[in-house]
Amino acid sequence: MRKIEVCCSTPTEVIEAERAGATRVELCAAIGLGGITPSYGTIETAAKATRHIDINVLIRCREGGFCYNSEEIDIMCRDIAYCHTQGIHGVVIGALTPEGDIDIPACRKMIEYAGDLSVTFHRAFDICNNGEKALESIISLGCDRLLTSGMEATAEQGAAYIAQLIKQAAGRIIIMPGAGIKPNNIANIERATYATEFHSTAATDISDSAFATQKLSFAADLKGDGYLRRSSYEIIKALVNN
Repeated sequence: MRKIEVCCSTPTEVIEAERAGATRVELCAAIGLGGITPSYGTIETAAKATRHIDINVLIRCREGGFCYNSEEIDIMCRDIAYCHTQGIHGVVIGALTPEGDIDIPACRKMIEYAGDLSVTFHRAFDICNNGEKALESIISLGCDRLLTSGMEATAEQGAAYIAQLIKQAAGRIIIMPGAGIKPNNIANIERATYATEFHSTAATDISDSAFATQKLSFAADLKGDGYLRRSSYEIIKALVNN
C-alpha cells in the first residue's frame, strides 16, 4: 500500500494532511529555504491537534549546507530532546563532512538523543560524493529511512538510481523518493522504483493579502512576500489515490 508523507509548516496543514489520508508529515519551517526546524510552539500545537498521523520534525538549525560545527550540533540535539517532550513520532536529520561523506559522529550524537524516535536521513544524501557508500553509512547508523531524489533535481529524474538504492538496501532501510512528486507522476515513479513510501510538499501558492500592495520585499525569494506556500488537501488526496 502506498504511503504518503507530506511536508507541512503549520498545524492546520497537518490536520488537513491527516484528513486527506497521508500517513505521516514532516513538520518544518521555511520550506522556501529547503526547510528548517519549526518553532516549539508549532511542534506543540501540531502534536496536540492531531489524532492518528505520525509527525516527524525536521532537525536543521539553519539554511545552507549540511556541514555543522559543534555549537550547531548541540542546538539540533536540544531540539531533538524537546521533541521527546511532545510525543513526536520521529525526527529528520542529516549532516555531512566537507568532503561530502556522512558525518558519522554528528549523526550518531543526534541519533543518541533521538532514542526510540523514528529517524529519517534527509536529502543531504543527494549531495554526497558517493551514494552507495553513503547509503551503507546511513544504514550502519540505524536510520529507519532515507529521503532522496536519487541525486537529481527531482525524484522522477532520479528514479533509476532510486531503484538501484532500493535494491542495494535490500530491506535494511526504507528508501523514500521525494522532490517534485505530484499526482500526475507518482504512479510512474512508483512503477520505476518499486518504492512504497513517497514524500511531497503537495503544495499550492496562496495569495497573502497582507502584502497585496507592498512596495518592498522582505523575502529573498524572487516571488516575493505576496504568496504563502501551503500543502493542499486536494493534492494530498490525489497523491494517496492516483
